[in-house]
Amino acid sequence: MSEADSEVTGVEAAQERPERASSPGIVLAVASMLWTAAMLWSARVTITGHANAEMEVTSTAYAMPGAVSASLVAGAAVGVAVRRYLTRGGREPGPTVRFALPIGAGLAVGLLGALAIFTINTEGWIYAVVAGTIAAAATIGGTLASFRHPRVIAAACGGALAVFGVQALLSFAQDSLLPALGAGNTAASQASAAGYFGFVQGALGGLAAGLVAYRLMRHARRRGGSDVRWPLYALAGAGPGLLLIVSELLTRTAGARVLELAGKVSELELTVQRVLSGTRLNIGLVVLFVGAFTAMVAVGRTLGTPVAATESSPEPVSTAPSAPAQASPAQASDSVGTRKDD
Repeated sequence: MSEADSEVTGVEAAQERPERASSPGIVLAVASMLWTAAMLWSARVTITGHANAEMEVTSTAYAMPGAVSASLVAGAAVGVAVRRYLTRGGREPGPTVRFALPIGAGLAVGLLGALAIFTINTEGWIYAVVAGTIAAAATIGGTLASFRHPRVIAAACGGALAVFGVQALLSFAQDSLLPALGAGNTAASQASAAGYFGFVQGALGGLAAGLVAYRLMRHARRRGGSDVRWPLYALAGAGPGLLLIVSELLTRTAGARVLELAGKVSELELTVQRVLSGTRLNIGLVVLFVGAFTAMVAVGRTLGTPVAATESSPEPVSTAPSAPAQASPAQASDSVGTRKDD
């Protein structure tokens, strides 16, 4: 086997081995927990700020999707941080420990988040449903952290935090952007502008998600000394969109009773809930495709072809004088005979 073949075999073997979590999992875990705490605090303040029961129900329905998505990301980020702690010093835990502890960490995050909502009113079933949905989301996030390549999950969590940041910034500029997108005095123009605004949110969020995921994957390569195949970069870029879609599916299934109760308040509220649900799903899909494409373009710019470049480059021309060629024995004997004849 040649030296080049042995190097390629070694790289492929390194990629196939179980990967140690080398991404900055602790920083992502702290950031995701802070974001989740902020979302839960905002939801609690919004819900308890209304004395009217109908407004309390609708406020709960509005606050639930953001709390669920934040809990899902927090559970995954904390699970990755636990895996990084388990593999410090070059240790490699067994499969049971590698799967059980991240899931347990996600469950612990979910229980803390559920407690913040359930204690609003322990006698109301609506808060029990929201609390259970939040706990389920964080547990699913911890389950995702037991994935074979934890750096991909960490990059997806970082990209999801970037999406949350973009959405928060755009929400402050919403009043200025909607008129620019065609919002007028009619309901049709406002609905159309809201659709365009959701697309802008998804496109900018996907761009930020793909770039952040790519940078975190590169950071993990520098720390770990090994790289992964390029499809995993695309998966990391698409990860934030996948997390948003999973959280929306959880909201529609586990939290369906809350949305149905909010829709019974009025026909207008039912229409609003349907529009918001469709918008959230569309944003998740846009983030998925834009994030994957951005990450693929980013990693594609770093892929070189050194072998092809070497073959196409011309051979260097030497300017040093060539050494005189040594005569063969037959040529030497001929030259001696010629001198004798002379």
